[in-house]
Amino acid sequence: MILGPDFLIELRSGMLSPMIARVQSFLLSGIDASSCEIEVDLDPADIDRQILVGLPDAAVKESLERVRSALMNSGYAFPVGRTLINLAPADVRKEGPMYDLPIALGLLSVQGVVRPGSGLLNGRRTLVAGELALDGRVRPVRGCIAAALLAREKRFESLIVPAENAAEAAVVTDVNVFGVRTITELVGLLQGELDAEPFPAPDVLSMLEQARPEIDFAEVRGQESVKRAIVVAAAGGHNLVMLGPAGTGKTMMAKALPGILPPLTPDEALEITRIYSAAGLLGPGRGLVTQRPVRTPHHTASSPAIVGGGAVPKAGEISLAHRGVLFLDELPEFPRSVLETLRQPLEDHVVTIARANSTLQFPASFMLVAAMNPTPKGDISPGQVGQREMERYLSRISGPVLDRIDIHIEAPAVPYKELRSAPVGTSTATMRNQVAAARARQTERQGPTTPNARLSGKQLDTLAPLDAQAESLLGSAITELGLSARAYDKIRRVSRTIADLDDADTITAVHVSEAVSYRLLDRKL
Repeated sequence: MILGPDFLIELRSGMLSPMIARVQSFLLSGIDASSCEIEVDLDPADIDRQILVGLPDAAVKESLERVRSALMNSGYAFPVGRTLINLAPADVRKEGPMYDLPIALGLLSVQGVVRPGSGLLNGRRTLVAGELALDGRVRPVRGCIAAALLAREKRFESLIVPAENAAEAAVVTDVNVFGVRTITELVGLLQGELDAEPFPAPDVLSMLEQARPEIDFAEVRGQESVKRAIVVAAAGGHNLVMLGPAGTGKTMMAKALPGILPPLTPDEALEITRIYSAAGLLGPGRGLVTQRPVRTPHHTASSPAIVGGGAVPKAGEISLAHRGVLFLDELPEFPRSVLETLRQPLEDHVVTIARANSTLQFPASFMLVAAMNPTPKGDISPGQVGQREMERYLSRISGPVLDRIDIHIEAPAVPYKELRSAPVGTSTATMRNQVAAARARQTERQGPTTPNARLSGKQLDTLAPLDAQAESLLGSAITELGLSARAYDKIRRVSRTIADLDDADTITAVHVSEAVSYRLLDRKL
């Protein structure tokens, strides 16, 4: 919330006192903040009543009672007379408890408790946000990082937030962030009675460099062919599905995958943190998301939980997986309607949620990694009966959804001998180096924002040249396997990535052959 340095001074009942206070606030729409003005008008000569207007929701309507108790329990008077509080713009719904502190500040201002000319109000524009407890404590709120970005955009010099939100807000540069624990501390800070230094800005680059993956691929016994497919997927940003019986390490490898992806840039880390802040998922005192997220929703999750939505639209799992991995375990167990909602975000990398009065967009640039058993029992029965059982189970996934997954790889059961041996397989460090080299080639060729998985058909014609043998092999594969036009482009994109891993400019038959081998489920269905 933004407190303006100027108050309107009016003469009423023969007394010169500030009767109207204007406090600039913010609206949280999705993950973005926009300006909102809170006006507090006090008429001591009128009947004692409080009126809150401006399309407040239930949480905002209840704020007056919280503010009353917080002020009185902190030793401040609640104004007597007709008090009108307006939240503008009046045609946009206001939601959440974030308005408690600015409303309290407006009420203190019209009583003359807080005045411009001293402390942070001495010629400085200040933004304030927070929820109040009944005893005057300041509780954390969602979206403080969006408030900090708004403050920087509007050129406000100071930002006051709950102490538990100070670390995340301080990530935004060019804004002095102060954390307060009580309303008394806020008043002392604003009036210059309390000496306080801004919350120190974190060293973002050091935080990102120190981030370490929790799982090393060296811990995964066997599955070297799957690790190779994961390297290809990570190098080009491709979607991946692993097919195999239960207990073969599919979940473990999916959770280890972010460790081989390129480290987050400061802008990407800020982007992810903003999503988690708006969703209220940042832990107390946590300032920055430093590792690529891995989201693992259960197969009973609803469509709004996966893609976002609700009466008050919020980010779903695909947005919480932004710049990271969305892992869907037991893929055929997800309702078909839920899987179909992934088709548009997988293509556009954003999710659009439309409501009668607004349309919100959430970022959804993620790698889809899925795992599935061949049958509901987790393994394959011998003979034709087992084959029919597998085909029936896999048919739960529609062809258009599978078309949008670039790489299909089988994760076979690990032999007992390999389970008993010490882990000597490919490590995360080795795989990360391979991915980094391939990504460097892509960046040099097509820029940092376009991995191979996002190359258009026209770009592939130019950037993914095939030699004669590769062209012939690809044509035969498309005809014999009956692949779609989308699968044709998927194979070319994966071939381009495999060639990058081999440090090759031209795609050869070897690269195409490996890419075609990753269309496993096209041949199963």
